[in-house]
Amino acid sequence: MAGSQREAIQKQILQDWVNREYIEVITGSIKRITDFLNNFDMSCRSRLAVLDTKLTNLERKIEYLEARVTKGETLT
Repeated sequence: MAGSQREAIQKQILQDWVNREYIEVITGSIKRITDFLNNFDMSCRSRLAVLDTKLTNLERKIEYLEARVTKGETLT
Protein backbone atom coordinates (compact mmCIF):
# COMPACT_ATOMS: atom_id res chain seq x y z
CA MET A 1 0.00 0.00 0.00
CA ALA A 2 2.71 2.45 0.95
CA GLY A 3 4.40 1.94 -2.42
CA SER A 4 1.24 2.71 -4.40
CA GLN A 5 0.56 5.81 -2.29
CA ARG A 6 4.09 7.00 -2.91
CA GLU A 7 3.66 6.45 -6.66
CA ALA A 8 0.36 8.34 -6.63
CA ILE A 9 1.98 11.26 -4.80
CA GLN A 10 4.92 11.24 -7.22
CA LYS A 11 2.51 11.30 -10.18
CA GLN A 12 0.67 14.25 -8.63
CA ILE A 13 3.94 16.10 -8.07
CA LEU A 14 5.07 15.38 -11.62
CA GLN A 15 1.71 16.56 -13.01
CA ASP A 16 1.97 19.71 -10.89
CA TRP A 17 5.41 20.49 -12.39
CA VAL A 18 4.09 19.83 -15.90
CA ASN A 19 1.19 22.21 -15.23
CA ARG A 20 3.54 24.86 -13.82
CA GLU A 21 5.81 24.63 -16.87
CA TYR A 22 2.81 24.95 -19.18
CA ILE A 23 1.55 27.98 -17.29
CA GLU A 24 5.04 29.53 -17.47
CA VAL A 25 5.16 29.02 -21.25
CA ILE A 26 1.70 30.55 -21.70
CA THR A 27 2.55 33.48 -19.41
CA GLY A 28 5.79 34.15 -21.30
CA SER A 29 3.95 34.04 -24.62
CA ILE A 30 1.33 36.49 -23.37
CA LYS A 31 4.06 38.85 -22.18
CA ARG A 32 5.80 38.73 -25.57
CA ILE A 33 2.53 39.37 -27.40
CA THR A 34 1.75 42.27 -25.07
CA ASP A 35 5.20 43.79 -25.63
CA PHE A 36 4.80 43.45 -29.39
CA LEU A 37 1.36 45.06 -29.35
CA ASN A 38 2.55 47.93 -27.13
CA ASN A 39 5.51 48.58 -29.44
CA PHE A 40 3.25 48.37 -32.48
CA ASP A 41 0.83 50.84 -30.89
CA MET A 42 3.61 53.31 -30.14
CA SER A 43 5.00 52.98 -33.66
CA CYS A 44 1.57 53.52 -35.23
CA ARG A 45 0.84 56.54 -33.05
CA SER A 46 4.19 58.08 -33.95
CA ARG A 47 3.72 57.51 -37.67
CA LEU A 48 0.18 58.85 -37.56
CA ALA A 49 1.39 61.97 -35.74
CA VAL A 50 3.98 62.59 -38.48
CA LEU A 51 1.35 62.00 -41.16
CA ASP A 52 -1.04 64.38 -39.39
CA THR A 53 1.62 67.09 -39.38
CA LYS A 54 2.30 66.62 -43.07
CA LEU A 55 -1.41 66.72 -43.91
CA THR A 56 -1.89 69.86 -41.84
CA ASN A 57 0.96 71.56 -43.72
CA LEU A 58 -0.51 70.51 -47.07
CA GLU A 59 -3.94 71.83 -46.07
CA ARG A 60 -2.41 75.20 -45.17
CA LYS A 61 -0.60 75.38 -48.50
CA ILE A 62 -3.79 74.52 -50.37
CA GLU A 63 -5.74 77.18 -48.47
CA TYR A 64 -3.02 79.73 -49.27
CA LEU A 65 -3.06 78.82 -52.97
CA GLU A 66 -6.86 78.89 -53.09
CA ALA A 67 -6.86 82.35 -51.53
CA ARG A 68 -4.35 83.62 -54.09
CA VAL A 69 -6.34 82.14 -56.97
CA THR A 70 -9.57 83.62 -55.61
CA LYS A 71 -7.94 87.07 -55.48
CA GLY A 72 -6.72 86.63 -59.04
CA GLU A 73 -3.05 86.74 -58.14
CA THR A 74 -0.55 84.88 -60.27
CA LEU A 75 1.13 81.92 -58.69
CA THR A 76 4.58 82.64 -60.09
